[in-house]
Amino acid sequence: MIILDKFLKKKNIYQSNLTNSIKLKKLKFLTNFHYSKCREYKKILDSELINPETINSISQLPYLPADLFKRYNIKSIPKKKIYKTLKSSGTSSQIPSKIILDRETSNLQSKVLIKIVKSLTKKDRMPMIIIDTPNIFKNKESYSARAAGVLGFSIFSKEKLFMFDNNMNIDFKNLKIFLNKYKNETILLFGFTYIIWKFFFKKIAKTNIDLSKCILIHGGGWKKIKEEKISNSDFKNKLNKKFNLKKIFNYYGMVEQTGSIFVECNEGYFHTSLFNDIIIRDVATLKIKDIKKPGVVQTLSLLPISYPGHSILTEDLGIIKGLDNCKCGVKGKYFEILGRLEKAEIRGCSDTYE
Repeated sequence: MIILDKFLKKKNIYQSNLTNSIKLKKLKFLTNFHYSKCREYKKILDSELINPETINSISQLPYLPADLFKRYNIKSIPKKKIYKTLKSSGTSSQIPSKIILDRETSNLQSKVLIKIVKSLTKKDRMPMIIIDTPNIFKNKESYSARAAGVLGFSIFSKEKLFMFDNNMNIDFKNLKIFLNKYKNETILLFGFTYIIWKFFFKKIAKTNIDLSKCILIHGGGWKKIKEEKISNSDFKNKLNKKFNLKKIFNYYGMVEQTGSIFVECNEGYFHTSLFNDIIIRDVATLKIKDIKKPGVVQTLSLLPISYPGHSILTEDLGIIKGLDNCKCGVKGKYFEILGRLEKAEIRGCSDTYE
């Protein structure tokens, strides 16, 4: 993947849309590749009379609905090349998405995740507290979205501690030992939003723990958080007030495009990078919406090789807020996620514990 190698060498992964021509070249390659390697993908494009050779812009890229990965095992590699399978939560229907990876795709996901997170933390490896339980790794052959997220972010740890035992009880003794051991270093906290809210914040609210030297990266489970009328700003403010935790960053991503996550900036917006992009489409007509017009989110990723997941129509509503003019100083497209489509299945990679 020569084009992606060029992106991986760049220090600044947030650039203006001048990179769109290179992105388009890569995405066209992936569309042609999956068209030739995946029977189901070819059938879908043929049924819609889409010829991959005639694509001239990112907006013309065909997309698959995210729900399709729940119903079919869609892959572009022979069975012998399957390295591992990732699964989404499938909370309401109990039918998870199944994402089939080969080693090349898995390695790309890790490399890109490192680039994206390092742009935020400015560090290679840190002591890390995982706000979850080691029990998420009980299935070694097929990883849940939660397990895949923890495994991916564990790349950044020089030593890690799981905050909970296998029964989701907080290990206070080891937590305090770990915090004291690394009291003069930046500690990375990682977890899924709903797990942090219900099993960490609510259980530890009466305990004094200083997390001022920590960076928290979190995502997933916002549906249940908002049911309790807790917004993103409420979430941040409560953690800051209780634990003196100032550096809190939400991220937007999905198991269907693991690795190419969108990370929140200091202004509270998600940014596209060299490795991903988004398009907003009208909910009814699926036509492209202009900047500052809400609609359904289509996500693009340069990573999927083992399956045709490079262009996916999500079940999320979003709005592109601007281009190259975010107050945080980061170039490129920035956007907000507004919630789920009303009739979309409720799902999330963090709210599956119950």
